[in-house]
Amino acid sequence: MIPVCRLEDLPEGESVRVDTNPPVAVFHAEDGQFYAIDDTCTHQDASLSEGWLEGCLVECPLHAAAFDLRTGRPTCLPARRPVRTHRVTVDDGVIHVHLMAEEGTAA
Repeated sequence: MIPVCRLEDLPEGESVRVDTNPPVAVFHAEDGQFYAIDDTCTHQDASLSEGWLEGCLVECPLHAAAFDLRTGRPTCLPARRPVRTHRVTVDDGVIHVHLMAEEGTAA
């Protein structure tokens, strides 16, 4: 469990990059929920935390690939592969991300 920031530091519609390996992007979506996905677009090396958030979709700032924050699946080309999703919790006003293991590795 990795602390990200305080609740008041991540307003609705905003995102923050967490410098883990690989980096993770945490979003405060318009539905009030928090979502975390791998920060790097699977199409090309771009930071999704710098993308545009609309509903539960984030659009890559480089080539406009979009990913569903709930599933990590791309919703349009040019991305074809999903990004990993991670569980987010809030404890005592602090947002935490729980990293999912990569395939073939231990958490």
